[in-house]
Amino acid sequence: MRTQDMLRWLWRSLTAGRSRNLLSALGVAIGIAAVTTLTGIGEGVRLYLLDNFSQFGSHLVAVTPGKVTTQGISGGIISTVRPLTLEDADSLQRLPGVEQVVPVISGTAELKAGGLLRSSDLLGVNHQAADAWRFSVARGQFLPDDDSKRPRALAVLGSKLAAELFPFKDPLGEFVRVDNRRFRVIGVMAPKGQFLGFDLDDVIYLPAALALAIFDRESLMEIDVVYRPELTDQQINRRIFNHLYRRHGREDFTLYSQQDMLASLDKVLTIIKAAIGGLGGISLLVGAVGIFTIMSIAQQERIPEVGLLTALGANRYLILILFLGEAVTLALAGGVAGLLIVVATQSLLALAVPGLPLVIQPLFLFAALLLSALVGLLAGLLPAWRAMRQDPVQALHGG
Repeated sequence: MRTQDMLRWLWRSLTAGRSRNLLSALGVAIGIAAVTTLTGIGEGVRLYLLDNFSQFGSHLVAVTPGKVTTQGISGGIISTVRPLTLEDADSLQRLPGVEQVVPVISGTAELKAGGLLRSSDLLGVNHQAADAWRFSVARGQFLPDDDSKRPRALAVLGSKLAAELFPFKDPLGEFVRVDNRRFRVIGVMAPKGQFLGFDLDDVIYLPAALALAIFDRESLMEIDVVYRPELTDQQINRRIFNHLYRRHGREDFTLYSQQDMLASLDKVLTIIKAAIGGLGGISLLVGAVGIFTIMSIAQQERIPEVGLLTALGANRYLILILFLGEAVTLALAGGVAGLLIVVATQSLLALAVPGLPLVIQPLFLFAALLLSALVGLLAGLLPAWRAMRQDPVQALHGG
């Protein structure tokens, strides 16, 4: 059989049952669109979260009070033998390879300024926080390098907080009251956006020692250590662990490497993305069942035609190729339609939900086409095999 005859036979087969073939292709299209879109959303969420976590740098180790047990409960929540103190943070600064050390205390406080009362997030840090976390100051300066135990009552405002507390004047040099303590504003941060739902622009930055007094706490919530790129996280972890173990006399703290957290987060999000894609795969399975059903019906309807082809000299493998070609073409048509649905859906979502992290990579589109072809191949394999094995004499008599 010539190639032209094969294509004509294939076209006639696809147009013979337009309605049922269209429904089968539609099933594949919906499946491909669901798998590609859901996988794209999963990939977008993965990249979004990784970008949020890595914006603070990858050479960072967080020290928290209390040792995490195998049950995941921090001993620091119940009873910490020795809290993480400002002295601990100052001592870590002297370790070889350490660039910045940031004591962290956080909470919510009521702020008063110019007759306005507002609740906002509060971060108690030191002068190194902006450099360590890669934050930029838009106006003024960040907290100065004061004595960690006796800092001056100075404050730095996030961009959003500054605009709301001082809507009609420059906040620099003005005063803000926090827990009946008066702080002079010396700086306003550049817009930073949100981090996992936490608005970094709606924050007031105070010296850590004064934040501890405001919240009536003894222990820091965290100490962030930024180390030099030439060191590995294992090396810096070992130095920090040995240093704090000597100071505390026991392991009553926990170290979290930023690289370990990013790796663990990437693994979890990859699994979630695969699970989301698997949900969309159910639709694709429905489309495959549709193609299998259509090809099985076509194989039964064309028994005399198969017998005639065989009698005219067509070998069995040609019969196999003809039936498989029909199944694959039908699935590919559905795959192309599915990709058109994906493009339309992406455009609509970009308009309706601009912040939705949807990432459709060209590799996803190519893989979707291959997947649709594979679905057609697998769904048409059994009907094609039956047609190939049909006895020519019986086929000429209608089976």
